[in-house]
Amino acid sequence: MELKKLNKKMPKIWSPFIGLPLGLAFLSFIFFKLYPLNFNSSSLHHQKLFSVEELSLYNGTDPNLPIFLGVLGSVFDVTKGKSHYGEGGGYNHFAGRDASRAFVSGNFTGDGLTDSLQGLSSTEVKSVVDWRDFYSRTYIFVGKLVGRYYNSEGKPTKYLKGVEAKAARGSQLMEKQKTEEAKVPSCNSRWSQNGGSEVWCDDGFPRLVQRPLEIALTGKMSKRCACFKEDELEKPGLEIYEGCDFLAKRCKL
Repeated sequence: MELKKLNKKMPKIWSPFIGLPLGLAFLSFIFFKLYPLNFNSSSLHHQKLFSVEELSLYNGTDPNLPIFLGVLGSVFDVTKGKSHYGEGGGYNHFAGRDASRAFVSGNFTGDGLTDSLQGLSSTEVKSVVDWRDFYSRTYIFVGKLVGRYYNSEGKPTKYLKGVEAKAARGSQLMEKQKTEEAKVPSCNSRWSQNGGSEVWCDDGFPRLVQRPLEIALTGKMSKRCACFKEDELEKPGLEIYEGCDFLAKRCKL
């Protein structure tokens, strides 16, 4: 009788058949708040800040560690490309470091494996930014490298902001150059082992001409082959191919 009276007085929520599900529900709520279903290794490492020394440990030599590389201070897990980035792989020189400059310089030794972009043109800097974007699309972002591009709090430095501004300027110049060059069509060209190189115009005459924004883009001068009408051939800056007649539409090089 006493037990029956006690059961009547107890709130129904404390029934063992109700309390257990409620407890499990509460624990599930806490778990999924802390560890949402859509988590991945990038979210777990999102605030990870690497020192140069720490990043160097992930260079592919330890089979128990993933392989990381840095581009403009952003660190990516490239373990799924182990055949390329692992020990003995063709791109292993990028592993365990930020060698941003090498992505455009092609210098994979000594001082060439550096994150400094000093002296690079705006298009070269844009190319490095494009590489960073490629890795962000293809691999998992795992953190930031403290140093040139991110400070000890993981915030972008003035150097990184300057790099991104220069890359944006390079992109604008490239688009402008394409627009300018589209006003005068390029020559057709081909090469064969027997015939060598040849350029020709279906409408107009082939001339070498300075690319309009090349110096601003690359710091160098280069020319392209473009097709000009006969009444345009006296324009300054046009160059006839050596051995090619003044009104020839096809030139052997």
